[in-house]
Amino acid sequence: MAQQTDPRILGTEPIGKLLLQYSIPAIIGMTITSLYNIIDSIFIGHGVGPMAISGLAITFPLMNLVVAFCVLISAGGATISSIRLGQKDIKGATDVLGNTLMLCLTNAVLFGGLAHLFLDPILFFFGASTGTLPYARDFMQVILLGTPITYTMIGLNNVMRATGYPKKAMLTSLVTVIANVIIAPVFIFHFGWGIRGAAMATVLSQFIGMIWVVNHFRNKESFVHFMPGFWKMKKRIIGSIFSIGMSPFAMNVTACIIVILINNSLQKYGGDMAIGAYGIINRLLMLYVMVVMGLTMGMQPIVGYNYGAQKIDRVKHTLRLGIIVGVLITSSGFIICELFPHIVSAIFTDSDELIDMASSGLRICTLMFPFVGAQIVISNFFQSIGMAKISIFLSLSRQLVYLLPGLLLLPPLYGVKGVWISMPVSDGLAFVTAVVILMVYIKKVKEKASGQKL
Repeated sequence: MAQQTDPRILGTEPIGKLLLQYSIPAIIGMTITSLYNIIDSIFIGHGVGPMAISGLAITFPLMNLVVAFCVLISAGGATISSIRLGQKDIKGATDVLGNTLMLCLTNAVLFGGLAHLFLDPILFFFGASTGTLPYARDFMQVILLGTPITYTMIGLNNVMRATGYPKKAMLTSLVTVIANVIIAPVFIFHFGWGIRGAAMATVLSQFIGMIWVVNHFRNKESFVHFMPGFWKMKKRIIGSIFSIGMSPFAMNVTACIIVILINNSLQKYGGDMAIGAYGIINRLLMLYVMVVMGLTMGMQPIVGYNYGAQKIDRVKHTLRLGIIVGVLITSSGFIICELFPHIVSAIFTDSDELIDMASSGLRICTLMFPFVGAQIVISNFFQSIGMAKISIFLSLSRQLVYLLPGLLLLPPLYGVKGVWISMPVSDGLAFVTAVVILMVYIKKVKEKASGQKL
């Protein structure tokens, strides 16, 4: 068993040291998760073909919904469990664990079942053509059957990270990725199962990760673990989980809406290859976004614990350091994608048409990308201290408030290029909005007497 980290150090150790200790494993874990998706796309692109890449891109909105209903529970459960530990309430943290598990399983069965029943109409609505539908359908049928496994693994892994096991949580991602890298090429190339084989490899590797996480919480030496009656649902805990989890849920739902608009606009003005180009761009940019999300996962227990313990200066220090690191992460993505767009696009496909289209879009989409890191950190900061409404608004601002009008106005004027232009415009406006709201909040904090709650 991985060595347990005493959560009390969150209130005493230097912030820089804690951020490294908690964020590096989470960043590695999220990077591994993102590479997991990238590797799948590479195998599919080279093993099945460019149309399969386009078919996979059609599934992005539905995959966003799968994630949305998962993080609705897991993000709230992780935040509340760390706050309970900050308040020295071990029994409360255990109750949160049980409610998180039961909600994950219930949600997975309901969502997975309904989506499976109406899969073809959903995929057509998401931008599928008769050429890409078979690929999208084959992939999602398997993924939806595996949602109980996915939800259990992600939900419990987030709670494990928040209750003092960041390294072990990272290993969950590492185990699943290694399993997928081994299994996927066998299923795709050796058995010839194509895109369905890629989905089967994904679910099987997540099952291995789920066993790993469940065994952690079955061990009574774990700081928070399964106990008799821990699974009993409590309205107060459920309400808190949903309230705090609404921010990442809203972000993923709006991402679903936006991707639907993007896919349909690209289908109208550029066809299946344009959707495939977006699939490549999405995978590349999500690599950096997921790294920033890993950073915020590492920040979350630090912010949550110190917020619960009313240590204001430590909360501010964590936020400031997080913003700096977040900007550095997305700035590195900006530099690579602007300087080497053809090289990174060619990783996914041999099609010259698809490479050229993806490269052109990539350079436009990343124009304001350095500021995305700060916007994500600020939004998740408000989530970590339980200010769900502000966090939800900031999450919505980038993907809905600013991007939606751009997607409605620019493509009719500029075609495919209009789709790409709308993204940096929304990134810049969302960053300004987040900074203004944060400055107003900081001003209010400074006006309060020392020692009061944020």
